[in-house]
Amino acid sequence: MKKTSTLLADGRELIYYDLRDDTVRDAVDRRPLDRTITTSEVRRDVLLGDSVAIASHRQGRTYHPPADECPLCPTQGERLSEIPDSSYDVVVFENRFPSLAGDSGRCEVVCFTSDHDASFADLTEEQARLVLDAWTDRTSELSHLPSVEQVFCFENRGEEIGVTLGHPHGQIYAYPFTTPRTALMLRSLAAHKEATGGENLFDAIVEQELAGERVVLEGEHWVAFVPYAAHWPYEVHLYPKRRVPDLLALDEAARTEFPQIYLELLRRFDRIFGEGEPPTPYIAAWHQAPFGALEEFDGVTRDDFALHLELFTIRRTSGKLKFLAGSESGMSVFINDVPPERAAERLREVASS
Repeated sequence: MKKTSTLLADGRELIYYDLRDDTVRDAVDRRPLDRTITTSEVRRDVLLGDSVAIASHRQGRTYHPPADECPLCPTQGERLSEIPDSSYDVVVFENRFPSLAGDSGRCEVVCFTSDHDASFADLTEEQARLVLDAWTDRTSELSHLPSVEQVFCFENRGEEIGVTLGHPHGQIYAYPFTTPRTALMLRSLAAHKEATGGENLFDAIVEQELAGERVVLEGEHWVAFVPYAAHWPYEVHLYPKRRVPDLLALDEAARTEFPQIYLELLRRFDRIFGEGEPPTPYIAAWHQAPFGALEEFDGVTRDDFALHLELFTIRRTSGKLKFLAGSESGMSVFINDVPPERAAERLREVASS
Protein backbone atom coordinates (compact mmCIF):
# COMPACT_ATOMS: atom_id res chain seq x y z
CA MET A 1 0.00 0.00 0.00
CA LYS A 2 1.22 3.49 -0.86
CA LYS A 3 -0.13 6.45 1.11
CA THR A 4 -0.07 10.00 -0.28
CA SER A 5 -1.38 12.94 1.75
CA THR A 6 -2.34 16.28 0.22
CA LEU A 7 -4.62 19.27 0.87
CA LEU A 8 -7.80 20.34 -0.86
CA ALA A 9 -8.37 23.96 -1.90
CA ASP A 10 -10.13 24.83 1.38
CA GLY A 11 -7.40 23.31 3.56
CA ARG A 12 -8.99 19.93 4.29
CA GLU A 13 -6.73 16.87 4.25
CA LEU A 14 -7.08 14.22 1.53
CA ILE A 15 -5.19 10.91 1.49
CA TYR A 16 -4.79 8.51 -1.43
CA TYR A 17 -4.28 4.81 -0.68
CA ASP A 18 -2.89 3.00 -3.72
CA LEU A 19 -2.26 -0.65 -4.55
CA ARG A 20 0.84 0.21 -6.59
CA ASP A 21 3.91 1.70 -4.94
CA ASP A 22 4.89 3.62 -8.07
CA THR A 23 1.62 5.59 -8.32
CA VAL A 24 2.15 9.36 -8.38
CA ARG A 25 -0.49 11.64 -6.86
CA ASP A 26 0.31 15.29 -7.61
CA ALA A 27 -3.01 16.62 -8.95
CA VAL A 28 -4.05 19.99 -7.49
CA ASP A 29 -7.58 20.88 -6.37
CA ARG A 30 -8.54 23.63 -8.86
CA ARG A 31 -11.85 24.62 -7.23
CA PRO A 32 -12.18 28.19 -5.91
CA LEU A 33 -13.19 27.13 -2.39
CA ASP A 34 -13.21 29.29 0.72
CA ARG A 35 -11.91 27.87 3.99
CA THR A 36 -14.40 25.46 5.54
CA ILE A 37 -16.38 26.95 8.43
CA THR A 38 -18.10 24.54 10.82
CA THR A 39 -20.35 25.13 13.81
CA SER A 40 -20.10 21.69 15.41
CA GLU A 41 -20.78 21.56 19.15
CA VAL A 42 -21.14 18.56 21.48
CA ARG A 43 -23.73 18.98 24.23
CA ARG A 44 -24.10 16.66 27.20
CA ASP A 45 -27.59 15.40 28.09
CA VAL A 46 -27.35 15.32 31.88
CA LEU A 47 -30.58 13.36 32.25
CA LEU A 48 -29.69 10.47 29.91
CA GLY A 49 -25.94 10.73 30.35
CA ASP A 50 -25.19 10.80 26.62
CA SER A 51 -24.00 13.45 24.16
CA VAL A 52 -25.55 15.14 21.12
CA ALA A 53 -23.64 16.79 18.27
CA ILE A 54 -25.21 20.09 17.16
CA ALA A 55 -24.08 20.83 13.58
CA SER A 56 -26.33 23.36 11.86
CA HIS A 57 -23.95 23.83 8.91
CA ARG A 58 -24.89 20.34 7.68
CA GLN A 59 -28.26 21.64 6.44
CA GLY A 60 -26.47 22.81 3.29
CA ARG A 61 -24.69 19.55 2.44
CA THR A 62 -24.89 18.00 -1.03
CA TYR A 63 -28.13 16.08 -1.47
CA HIS A 64 -28.69 13.43 -4.16
CA PRO A 65 -26.78 15.08 -7.02
CA PRO A 66 -27.05 13.57 -10.54
CA ALA A 67 -24.39 10.97 -11.31
CA ASP A 68 -22.47 13.32 -13.59
CA GLU A 69 -22.10 15.79 -10.71
CA CYS A 70 -21.09 13.31 -8.01
CA PRO A 71 -18.47 14.91 -5.72
CA LEU A 72 -16.95 11.50 -4.90
CA CYS A 73 -16.08 10.57 -8.48
CA PRO A 74 -12.58 11.51 -9.65
CA THR A 75 -12.06 14.81 -11.43
CA GLN A 76 -12.47 14.60 -15.20
CA GLY A 77 -11.37 17.59 -17.27
CA GLU A 78 -13.31 20.62 -16.09
CA ARG A 79 -15.74 18.56 -14.03
CA LEU A 80 -14.09 19.16 -10.67
CA SER A 81 -14.83 17.05 -7.61
CA GLU A 82 -13.61 16.40 -4.08
CA ILE A 83 -10.90 14.14 -5.55
CA PRO A 84 -8.47 16.17 -7.71
CA ASP A 85 -6.93 13.20 -9.52
CA SER A 86 -8.53 11.53 -12.54
CA SER A 87 -8.51 8.09 -10.87
CA TYR A 88 -8.00 6.47 -7.48
CA ASP A 89 -8.03 3.15 -5.65
CA VAL A 90 -9.16 4.25 -2.18
CA VAL A 91 -9.27 7.83 -0.96
CA VAL A 92 -10.02 9.40 2.42
CA PHE A 93 -10.70 13.08 3.07
CA GLU A 94 -12.04 15.35 5.76
CA ASN A 95 -15.78 15.75 5.44
CA ARG A 96 -16.79 19.16 4.07
CA PHE A 97 -19.91 19.07 6.25
CA PRO A 98 -18.72 17.30 9.42
CA SER A 99 -20.87 16.40 12.40
CA LEU A 100 -17.75 16.65 14.56
CA ALA A 101 -14.86 19.08 14.08
CA GLY A 102 -12.02 20.74 15.97
CA ASP A 103 -12.19 20.11 19.72
CA SER A 104 -15.38 18.12 19.09
CA GLY A 105 -13.61 15.43 17.04
CA ARG A 106 -13.28 14.80 13.33
CA CYS A 107 -15.28 13.26 10.46
CA GLU A 108 -13.82 11.71 7.32
CA VAL A 109 -15.21 10.22 4.11
CA VAL A 110 -13.80 6.94 2.75
CA CYS A 111 -14.34 6.30 -0.98
CA PHE A 112 -14.00 2.57 -1.62
CA THR A 113 -13.59 2.78 -5.40
CA SER A 114 -13.72 5.33 -8.22
CA ASP A 115 -16.48 3.29 -9.92
CA HIS A 116 -19.67 5.26 -9.23
CA ASP A 117 -21.99 2.34 -10.02
CA ALA A 118 -20.23 -0.28 -7.90
CA SER A 119 -20.78 -1.28 -4.27
CA PHE A 120 -18.47 -2.68 -1.62
CA ALA A 121 -19.65 -6.18 -2.57
CA ASP A 122 -18.34 -5.60 -6.11
CA LEU A 123 -14.77 -5.04 -4.94
CA THR A 124 -12.05 -7.61 -5.51
CA GLU A 125 -10.39 -9.17 -2.48
CA GLU A 126 -7.33 -7.00 -3.17
CA GLN A 127 -9.46 -3.84 -3.19
CA ALA A 128 -11.31 -4.85 -0.01
CA ARG A 129 -7.99 -5.49 1.73
CA LEU A 130 -6.87 -1.98 0.74
CA VAL A 131 -10.01 -0.54 2.37
CA LEU A 132 -9.22 -2.54 5.52
CA ASP A 133 -5.69 -1.13 5.49
CA ALA A 134 -7.06 2.40 5.07
CA TRP A 135 -9.48 1.91 8.00
CA THR A 136 -6.57 0.66 10.10
CA ASP A 137 -4.29 3.53 9.16
CA ARG A 138 -6.95 6.15 9.86
CA THR A 139 -7.75 4.52 13.22
CA SER A 140 -4.08 4.82 14.13
CA GLU A 141 -3.73 8.43 12.96
CA LEU A 142 -6.96 9.69 14.50
CA SER A 143 -6.31 7.98 17.83
CA HIS A 144 -3.35 10.31 18.35
CA LEU A 145 -5.42 13.49 18.08
CA PRO A 146 -5.81 15.03 21.57
CA SER A 147 -9.57 15.52 21.13
CA VAL A 148 -10.28 11.90 20.08
CA GLU A 149 -11.34 9.12 22.44
CA GLN A 150 -12.98 6.61 20.08
CA VAL A 151 -12.72 5.90 16.34
CA PHE A 152 -15.75 4.54 14.46
CA CYS A 153 -15.47 3.27 10.86
CA PHE A 154 -18.81 2.58 9.18
CA GLU A 155 -20.76 2.40 5.93
CA ASN A 156 -24.31 3.56 5.30
CA ARG A 157 -25.68 2.01 2.12
CA GLY A 158 -28.97 2.87 0.42
CA GLU A 159 -31.39 5.79 0.33
CA GLU A 160 -33.59 4.01 2.88
CA ILE A 161 -30.76 4.40 5.37
CA GLY A 162 -30.49 8.12 4.60
CA VAL A 163 -27.55 8.10 2.20
CA THR A 164 -27.42 11.32 0.17
CA LEU A 165 -24.54 10.35 -2.17
CA GLY A 166 -24.90 7.19 -4.23
CA HIS A 167 -21.17 6.65 -4.79
CA PRO A 168 -19.80 3.66 -2.79
CA HIS A 169 -18.31 5.20 0.32
CA GLY A 170 -18.22 5.04 4.09
CA GLN A 171 -17.31 7.38 6.90
CA ILE A 172 -15.10 7.59 9.95
CA TYR A 173 -16.19 9.45 13.07
CA ALA A 174 -13.54 10.28 15.66
CA TYR A 175 -15.47 11.04 18.85
CA PRO A 176 -14.22 13.13 21.78
CA PHE A 177 -15.97 10.70 24.16
CA THR A 178 -16.79 7.01 24.55
CA THR A 179 -20.07 6.43 22.72
CA PRO A 180 -23.14 5.29 24.71
CA ARG A 181 -23.35 1.94 22.91
CA THR A 182 -19.73 1.15 23.68
CA ALA A 183 -20.21 2.24 27.29
CA LEU A 184 -23.07 -0.25 27.62
CA MET A 185 -20.82 -3.03 26.32
CA LEU A 186 -18.06 -2.06 28.74
CA ARG A 187 -20.44 -2.07 31.70
CA SER A 188 -21.73 -5.52 30.75
CA LEU A 189 -18.14 -6.66 30.25
CA ALA A 190 -17.15 -5.42 33.71
CA ALA A 191 -20.20 -6.95 35.43
CA HIS A 192 -19.65 -10.34 33.76
CA LYS A 193 -15.94 -10.32 34.60
CA GLU A 194 -16.71 -9.70 38.26
CA ALA A 195 -19.56 -12.21 38.44
CA THR A 196 -17.56 -15.04 36.85
CA GLY A 197 -14.22 -14.45 38.47
CA GLY A 198 -12.55 -13.09 35.36
CA GLU A 199 -14.32 -14.64 32.32
CA ASN A 200 -14.46 -12.43 29.24
CA LEU A 201 -18.03 -11.83 28.05
CA PHE A 202 -17.06 -11.42 24.37
CA ASP A 203 -15.21 -14.75 24.44
CA ALA A 204 -18.20 -16.42 26.05
CA ILE A 205 -20.57 -15.06 23.41
CA VAL A 206 -18.39 -16.16 20.49
CA GLU A 207 -17.88 -19.62 22.00
CA GLN A 208 -21.63 -20.02 22.52
CA GLU A 209 -22.47 -18.90 18.98
CA LEU A 210 -19.83 -21.17 17.42
CA ALA A 211 -21.57 -24.12 19.04
CA GLY A 212 -25.08 -23.02 18.04
CA GLU A 213 -27.40 -22.71 15.05
CA ARG A 214 -26.97 -19.05 14.19
CA VAL A 215 -23.55 -19.18 12.48
CA VAL A 216 -23.75 -17.83 8.93
CA LEU A 217 -20.11 -18.04 7.82
CA GLU A 218 -16.99 -19.40 9.44
CA GLY A 219 -13.38 -19.24 8.34
CA GLU A 220 -10.13 -20.12 10.04
CA HIS A 221 -9.83 -16.65 11.59
CA TRP A 222 -13.33 -15.10 11.47
CA VAL A 223 -16.87 -16.10 12.37
CA ALA A 224 -20.12 -14.39 11.35
CA PHE A 225 -23.35 -15.10 13.22
CA VAL A 226 -26.80 -13.70 13.87
CA PRO A 227 -26.82 -12.76 17.58
CA TYR A 228 -29.23 -14.41 20.01
CA ALA A 229 -31.05 -11.13 20.70
CA ALA A 230 -30.77 -9.51 17.26
CA HIS A 231 -32.39 -6.08 17.19
CA TRP A 232 -32.85 -5.92 13.40
CA PRO A 233 -34.64 -8.25 10.95
CA TYR A 234 -31.33 -9.37 9.41
CA GLU A 235 -28.32 -8.62 11.60
CA VAL A 236 -24.92 -10.31 11.54
CA HIS A 237 -21.95 -9.84 13.85
CA LEU A 238 -18.49 -10.59 12.46
CA TYR A 239 -15.71 -11.38 14.96
CA PRO A 240 -12.07 -12.37 14.62
CA LYS A 241 -11.67 -15.65 16.49
CA ARG A 242 -8.62 -14.26 18.29
CA ARG A 243 -9.88 -11.41 20.45
CA VAL A 244 -8.24 -8.06 19.70
CA PRO A 245 -9.33 -4.57 20.86
CA ASP A 246 -9.12 -2.77 17.50
CA LEU A 247 -8.19 -2.95 13.83
CA LEU A 248 -4.56 -2.18 14.65
CA ALA A 249 -4.18 -5.44 16.54
CA LEU A 250 -5.35 -7.78 13.76
CA ASP A 251 -2.58 -10.13 12.62
CA GLU A 252 -1.70 -10.76 8.99
CA ALA A 253 -3.64 -14.03 8.80
CA ALA A 254 -6.86 -12.33 9.90
CA ARG A 255 -6.26 -9.41 7.52
CA THR A 256 -5.77 -11.80 4.62
CA GLU A 257 -8.94 -13.77 5.30
CA PHE A 258 -11.17 -10.78 6.06
CA PRO A 259 -11.94 -9.83 2.41
CA GLN A 260 -13.06 -13.37 1.60
CA ILE A 261 -15.48 -13.55 4.53
CA TYR A 262 -16.78 -9.99 4.37
CA LEU A 263 -17.38 -9.87 0.63
CA GLU A 264 -19.27 -13.16 0.79
CA LEU A 265 -21.38 -11.80 3.65
CA LEU A 266 -22.28 -8.62 1.75
CA ARG A 267 -23.17 -10.59 -1.37
CA ARG A 268 -25.49 -12.78 0.66
CA PHE A 269 -27.15 -9.68 2.07
CA ASP A 270 -28.01 -8.64 -1.49
CA ARG A 271 -29.72 -12.00 -2.07
CA ILE A 272 -31.83 -12.18 1.08
CA PHE A 273 -35.05 -11.01 -0.56
CA GLY A 274 -34.67 -12.83 -3.86
CA GLU A 275 -33.68 -12.05 -7.43
CA GLY A 276 -34.94 -8.81 -8.96
CA GLU A 277 -35.09 -6.98 -5.62
CA PRO A 278 -33.28 -3.63 -5.29
CA PRO A 279 -29.93 -3.69 -3.44
CA THR A 280 -30.33 -4.34 0.27
CA PRO A 281 -29.87 -1.17 2.36
CA TYR A 282 -27.56 -1.72 5.30
CA ILE A 283 -25.31 -0.25 7.94
CA ALA A 284 -21.92 -1.86 8.54
CA ALA A 285 -20.28 -0.68 11.76
CA TRP A 286 -16.87 -1.46 13.26
CA HIS A 287 -16.82 -1.52 17.06
CA GLN A 288 -13.38 -0.76 18.50
CA ALA A 289 -12.16 -0.20 22.05
CA PRO A 290 -11.95 3.46 23.09
CA PHE A 291 -8.50 4.99 23.31
CA GLY A 292 -9.43 7.04 26.37
CA ALA A 293 -9.26 6.04 30.02
CA LEU A 294 -11.63 3.29 31.24
CA GLU A 295 -11.54 3.94 35.00
CA GLU A 296 -15.33 4.13 35.24
CA PHE A 297 -15.60 0.53 34.03
CA ASP A 298 -14.20 -1.34 37.02
CA GLY A 299 -11.52 -3.88 36.20
CA VAL A 300 -11.85 -3.54 32.42
CA THR A 301 -8.92 -2.77 30.13
CA ARG A 302 -8.73 -2.09 26.39
CA ASP A 303 -7.54 -5.65 25.84
CA ASP A 304 -10.79 -6.99 27.31
CA PHE A 305 -12.77 -5.42 24.46
CA ALA A 306 -13.38 -7.41 21.28
CA LEU A 307 -13.19 -5.77 17.88
CA HIS A 308 -16.19 -6.75 15.79
CA LEU A 309 -18.32 -5.56 12.89
CA GLU A 310 -22.10 -5.34 13.08
CA LEU A 311 -23.98 -5.52 9.77
CA PHE A 312 -27.73 -5.03 9.61
CA THR A 313 -30.53 -4.01 7.27
CA ILE A 314 -33.70 -2.08 8.01
CA ARG A 315 -35.61 -4.06 5.35
CA ARG A 316 -37.70 -6.76 7.04
CA THR A 317 -39.21 -8.33 3.96
CA SER A 318 -39.66 -7.56 0.27
CA GLY A 319 -40.86 -3.97 -0.11
CA LYS A 320 -41.21 -3.38 3.65
CA LEU A 321 -38.92 -1.53 6.03
CA LYS A 322 -38.42 -1.85 9.77
CA PHE A 323 -39.30 1.56 11.21
CA LEU A 324 -38.19 2.64 14.66
CA ALA A 325 -41.56 3.60 16.07
CA GLY A 326 -42.80 4.17 19.63
CA SER A 327 -41.16 1.32 21.53
CA GLU A 328 -37.84 1.55 19.72
CA SER A 329 -37.48 5.33 19.43
CA GLY A 330 -39.30 6.26 22.60
CA MET A 331 -38.03 3.60 25.01
CA SER A 332 -35.12 1.87 23.20
CA VAL A 333 -36.93 -1.48 23.35
CA PHE A 334 -36.61 -3.20 19.98
CA ILE A 335 -39.21 -5.55 18.55
CA ASN A 336 -37.87 -7.91 15.89
CA ASP A 337 -40.29 -9.56 13.44
CA VAL A 338 -37.74 -12.10 12.17
CA PRO A 339 -36.50 -14.81 14.58
CA PRO A 340 -32.68 -14.75 14.62
CA GLU A 341 -32.54 -18.48 13.92
CA ARG A 342 -34.63 -18.03 10.77
CA ALA A 343 -32.50 -15.07 9.67
CA ALA A 344 -29.34 -17.17 10.03
CA GLU A 345 -30.93 -20.00 8.08
CA ARG A 346 -31.89 -17.64 5.27
CA LEU A 347 -28.39 -16.17 5.08
CA ARG A 348 -26.94 -19.69 4.81
CA GLU A 349 -29.41 -20.51 2.03
CA VAL A 350 -28.40 -17.63 -0.21
CA ALA A 351 -24.71 -18.39 -0.69
CA SER A 352 -23.58 -16.05 -3.44
CA SER A 353 -21.68 -18.85 -5.16
